[in-house]
Amino acid sequence: MKDFLKRNWKLVLNIVTFALLGGAMFLVRHDIAKAVQDLGRINAIALLLIIPLQFQNYAAYAHLYQEFLRILGNKQPFKRMYEVALELNFVNHVFPSGGVSGFSYFTARLKPYGVTTAQATLTQTMRFILTFASFVILLFIGLFLLALGGSASNMTIFITCSLAFLTVFSIIGGAYIISSEARIKSFTRTLTRVMNKGLHVVRPKYPETINLKRVERLCNEMHANYVILREKLPQLRGPFFYSSLANITELATIYVVYIAYGHFVNPGAIIIAYALANFAGLVAVLPGGIGVYEGLMTAVLVSAGVPAGLAISVTVMYRVLNLALSLPVGYFFYHKALNKMSKQAKLKA
Repeated sequence: MKDFLKRNWKLVLNIVTFALLGGAMFLVRHDIAKAVQDLGRINAIALLLIIPLQFQNYAAYAHLYQEFLRILGNKQPFKRMYEVALELNFVNHVFPSGGVSGFSYFTARLKPYGVTTAQATLTQTMRFILTFASFVILLFIGLFLLALGGSASNMTIFITCSLAFLTVFSIIGGAYIISSEARIKSFTRTLTRVMNKGLHVVRPKYPETINLKRVERLCNEMHANYVILREKLPQLRGPFFYSSLANITELATIYVVYIAYGHFVNPGAIIIAYALANFAGLVAVLPGGIGVYEGLMTAVLVSAGVPAGLAISVTVMYRVLNLALSLPVGYFFYHKALNKMSKQAKLKA
């Protein structure tokens, strides 16, 4: 069995990928059908604005990766990082892991180009940190816009403040841990032991599924990269700008769908609903947070004064079109990258 998996790992991975993607499509089959029906009664010209906005969204993430790796002393071409951004979107949507699959894939994908595991891990971590940090600013802008429109309920204020506090607390806590070599070693040892104990229940023959020495080596590299990063803190303005641009273009994409439906809703409602849905998507079990994402986003929009029918229709349409535009392209580059990695592995063998 092990020999079969070694020889046919790419085929097995593709079968699993298609199975997960098929399952994800099955779960939202009714929503897809409804979205297709709604296409006949909306402004198609306005809807076409989604294409350049999504193009810019992935360009922003590509620039973010490129700029951050450059700060760490590793130059990567924009074209490669744009393809990787699309591949990561595919991986994170299809594989139900709350974004963890993206970390592993990003590391494996860039390893042949001289990007170390620590650099890849830190880049992906900073992508999430900067994206959510930039969203703290947008959250309060959203709350202000809702207050101007008279739609800032106590629940909306509570959600906004909770998300902002959680984001800031996580960033400060993470920086505190990684800033000290002793703290990061202690934290990772404890976390690794806890995770190994949990995994040992499922895999009784493997008392150490996660290799502690390998994790400690990775943490040492991450701490060294953090020291480099701290000395180059002013250079983070570029990655922060691109993370903000990525958030803004995604929010603009949602707003364009509302315009296509002939409604101009309060942008503050979209900002807060999108933020909550993305936070929940990090811990969702289903691929791409299907069900959780749409439900939470719709609930927050309704609480902020958006009519329920409109909120459901727009959320579903946005999700269907967003996935329809990005997943096929992402899969194309993902499959292309797998073939290339497979050839490189055969040459080394």
